[in-house]
Order: sequence, then C-alpha cells, then structure tokens
Amino acid sequence: MQAFTFHSPTEVVFGRGAEENTAALIKKYGGSRVLAVYGEGSVVRSGLLDKIVAQLNAKDIAVQKFGGAMPNPHLSFAREGIATALEFEADFILAIGGGSAIDAAKAIAHGTANPGTDVWKFWTREEALTKSLPVGAVLTISAAGSETSMSAVITNTELGQKRGLGTDFNRPRFAVMNPEFTFTIPKYPMACGLADIYMHTLDRYFAPEEGNETTDEIAAAIMRTVIRNASRVLENPTDYRAQSEIMWCGSLSHNRITELGRSMDFSVHQLGHELSGKFDAAHGASLTTMWGAWARYVMDVNPERFTQYGKAVFGECKNAEEAIEKTEAFFRGIGTPTNYTELGIGVQPDEVLDQLAESCTFFGKRQVGSFKPLDKEDIKAIYASANR
Repeated sequence: MQAFTFHSPTEVVFGRGAEENTAALIKKYGGSRVLAVYGEGSVVRSGLLDKIVAQLNAKDIAVQKFGGAMPNPHLSFAREGIATALEFEADFILAIGGGSAIDAAKAIAHGTANPGTDVWKFWTREEALTKSLPVGAVLTISAAGSETSMSAVITNTELGQKRGLGTDFNRPRFAVMNPEFTFTIPKYPMACGLADIYMHTLDRYFAPEEGNETTDEIAAAIMRTVIRNASRVLENPTDYRAQSEIMWCGSLSHNRITELGRSMDFSVHQLGHELSGKFDAAHGASLTTMWGAWARYVMDVNPERFTQYGKAVFGECKNAEEAIEKTEAFFRGIGTPTNYTELGIGVQPDEVLDQLAESCTFFGKRQVGSFKPLDKEDIKAIYASANR
C-alpha cells in the first residue's frame, strides 16, 4: 500500500427500523432546532417525513420542513433553504431522501453557518469554507453515497453549470440507512443509481499510482457486488437482501475507501457534470454516457490496468478494449445510455462540444483527471467520441 490518510467520521445505523434512531442521533450531535430537507414528494407519500417529524417532536426537537429538492440539486433551492434556516434559527440540518436532498442539505448547512457569503462561492472556490452546521441523513435512495461522503454537487441553472465541492465539512454526522426505503424507486432512477455507485469506484480505480493491492481488491469486490445484485433489484425491487447489498455498496463506493493509496481521477464525473448542467441529464446516465468515450481515449496510457480491471470484475478479459466493451454491456443491460442519442439529447453541433469542454476546464483554469490529465482539446475530443 502507498501512503494515505483516511478519516470517515459518519456514524452509520443500518437495517430495518434504523430510522427509529433519528431523534436520538440528532440530540447526540447537538441538534435542537432542525431544518428537514427533502425532495419532490416520495417521503411525503410514504409517510416517512411525518414519522420522522413526529419522532423529533416527541423528543422536544423543533422542526421546520423544507421540501422540493430536485435531481441535480439547484443553487436556487439551496439559497431559499439558507434563508429559511436562518429565519428558523436552525442548528442542525436533516436530509430525508437521496443524494439530491443530502447535497442540498450540505449546501444549506454551509450557507447558514456563513450568512455573509453567497454559498455558490464555496463551489467556485472563490471563498474557502471554514465552518458549517451539522448535517444528518435518512437515506431513501441507493446512489450518490452522499450520506457518508465528503462531496456535494450543486447546479447553477442560471449559468448551466454543475459543480462539485470536496471538503470534510460535507461529512454528515450520521447516516440512517433502511434498505426497505428503496423498494418503491422507479426502474430508471434505480438504474441511474446503480450506475452512480459503480462509477464512484470505477472513477477511482484508474490512477497513476500502483501497488495498492488491498484497495484494488475492495474496489473490485464492490463492483462485482453491484453487478451481481443489479439485475435482482431491477427485477424485484422488494428483494431486501439485494437492496441491502446495493445500499452499503453506495456508501463504501464514495467514502474514499476505494481510493486509498492513490489519487482520485474522477474525469468522467467532471465530463458528466457538464452534461447534467446543460441538459439536466440524470447524473448516473451522464456518467455511463461518457465512460466508454473517456476509456478509449486514455487506455493507451496503461492498457494493462484496464485488462487487470476486466479480469478482476468480469472474470475473463483478454485486453483493454474487451474490458471497456464488457463495462458498456453492463451499463446497457441495466438500461443506462452509452452515447448522446441514447441519453436523449441527440447529436450535438461542434459549438456545443466546445462550450462543454470550456466549462469543464473552468474556462481554462484547470486540467481534469490524474490517470491522464486532460486539457480542453482532450476533453472536446472525448465529448466528440460520445456524440453519436
């Protein structure tokens, strides 16, 4: 193993009935006035929101509900949530939902703790984040891994830009995880969630550093587990055992354990963020759209690494191209796209590809990735390869 520092402080309560611990966990981490952040209505229809609110009220915890978090969570929603939290004098932010609600809650926590700074400036790196409110999560969708991660994404719809922020201030104090909450997720969002989980590990697997056998084995096991259980949850969403494996893979895939001893590439996430920001594409779908194009563009840097990945995950693999083909076959098999037409945005003109590449480099301020650092021309070429 190469040198690393690992810190994953989130307390996880996992299994049937885990949500019954929510009030006790909030009190444990100092909460008394809670802003409850949730999405478009599933937690309302299922009765989960009312159950959590009643539990908190019974423990003398004041609650202000704040619903409406959208996929690719919007900056405007976060700003409104900050205003609501400040008026309510919230001291704790509770997310009830999936990655969108959790990422929105993180942004609201940052903005509430720093009322003199526009929260978008933390995502553009114009301001350094030095404090935040505590966040807890009651997870209902296996996908983003935000319940244990140091990451959060926000979309500025006015600019058509989706940006990620990595900081330990994004780490939730706790994650409540009951796999039963995933039983009613529609098939396509579930497939996109499976893709997101898989890609969180795959985007970490390809890095310039070698000699991290344990990390490689953990990563391969997570990807094999996702593949093995994907068809089961898509065919039978109420398969508790399969859903429980997928849910835990989601957390492990994004809490940094699959990158220990190496740098994080995440090129495909950066490429996908631009598609989501411009076209409002589902996050997981944007990743599967871009992965094959990225992989073929960079595979000559270390083709043996791709072959190693293929053998570790799929069992048999002769070369890098076969590893890429098997991965794309998995993506198509769960119903996610591998090019722009399948994504539903159609073939794009050259000027759009140029705009995507320009935005992905933060307008010339950065390169993307570590396996093969990519500049604007590289990124545009990758976008062009998926443009069919």
